[in-house]
Amino acid sequence: MDTVLTYLISIIVIVISVFVTLMIKTELEWLFREKKADVPFHICNVFITLMVSFAAHAVMTVYIIGKEVNWILQLVILMVIILPIYILGHFAFEKYKSVYRKYTPAENGKVMVLNEKYIKKKKPFSKFKNYNAVSKEK
Repeated sequence: MDTVLTYLISIIVIVISVFVTLMIKTELEWLFREKKADVPFHICNVFITLMVSFAAHAVMTVYIIGKEVNWILQLVILMVIILPIYILGHFAFEKYKSVYRKYTPAENGKVMVLNEKYIKKKKPFSKFKNYNAVSKEK
């Protein structure tokens, strides 16, 4: 039961870490505007996820359960868990990004075609647009 709880916590940490690292990767790609430097970002993301999940696994094993950690075995097991989750998360994130892309460049590169799904998407804080309008009138 202790092992199941430890791996369950590790999987939760892995999923959160994959989501956060993919968000950061997207922002860095946008900042640098490079699509070719994709592989180093993925390697760093997997390595960061491995470090975070290994730390969570080690804390659960050593401090909560009170057992020793087999370092190499746990790194291999966590890597086997991380890779499919990261690959599925990456494909899901790319699909979401492509569906809600603001525009698509035309073939000549000059004309932009707006995406209808992005236009129809409700903005999350649109109801707070005039939140302080009453206080500004006084």
